[in-house]
Amino acid sequence: MADIKKFMYLNRRAPYGTIYAWESLEVVLIGAAFDQDVSLAFLDDGVYQLVKGQDTSESDMKNFSPTYQALGDYDVTKLYVEKESLEARGLTLDDLMPLTYEDEDDDWAEKDSIRVVSRAELADIMDEQDVVFSF
Repeated sequence: MADIKKFMYLNRRAPYGTIYAWESLEVVLIGAAFDQDVSLAFLDDGVYQLVKGQDTSESDMKNFSPTYQALGDYDVTKLYVEKESLEARGLTLDDLMPLTYEDEDDDWAEKDSIRVVSRAELADIMDEQDVVFSF
């Protein structure tokens, strides 16, 4: 059996206008399908990727935000949102999609996937990873 690596994907860009956010999500799902330890971090304009009620009707891009709801099905349960990035954009946890997963170790209790962390906490979490990808 191959060693499980810890992969973190940093999402720094707004969800639409470029393909980075969509590509990051695709790569995350592929990594998770191969049983890697996958986590995502949302910072800078990347926090907009998790804002609920996204409407892309005025753009040429498909709204892919519902795909984030599937992350828990792929055992991607560690989503970190940088507190300072949220605050700088006037957002709070209540502005983000409610992303959850069912914890099989806790009688299938539904748990929150999103954790708001400070910049310093996020740096510590990044230090624990084997590989960090930035999108």
